[in-house]
Amino acid sequence: MPKLKEIAPILEAAKQAAIDYYRLTGKPLGITGEIGEYLAAKHLGLELADARTPGFDAYGPDKRLVQVKSRAIPEKKRLTGQRLGSIRLEHEWDTVVLVLMNELFEPYAMYEAGREPIEAALTKPGSKARNERGALAITKFISIGKKVWTSGE
Repeated sequence: MPKLKEIAPILEAAKQAAIDYYRLTGKPLGITGEIGEYLAAKHLGLELADARTPGFDAYGPDKRLVQVKSRAIPEKKRLTGQRLGSIRLEHEWDTVVLVLMNELFEPYAMYEAGREPIEAALTKPGSKARNERGALAITKFISIGKKVWTSGE
């Protein structure tokens, strides 16, 4: 896997292209996940896993398997109603890190939750999106996780 310092200049160029593309078209370019993985690794001391590893994106310093979820949410939008991408319980992973970024892909907070509380939330009866697709609301994830990084730290 390439080192973070090798990835940084490429992602900075891609980030600017995504910002310009969104301003021009109103559509996202689709690189939020890659940027979030890079930012989580950089700020939390994670080592990125090989691309397309089922279930997780990085290794923690303690060798835990970390799945990274990322959302770029414009400052004027609320977190209410926003959902994470699918969290698949059939794959191997220990924790999930949520990277929240503004519309310029600048991170402002990261939260982490362990497998047990996430499984409990995903299997709780009541929501088709949550139960069948593994899509937790961001506000729910924040409530069961803990803040592990904020900008300015």
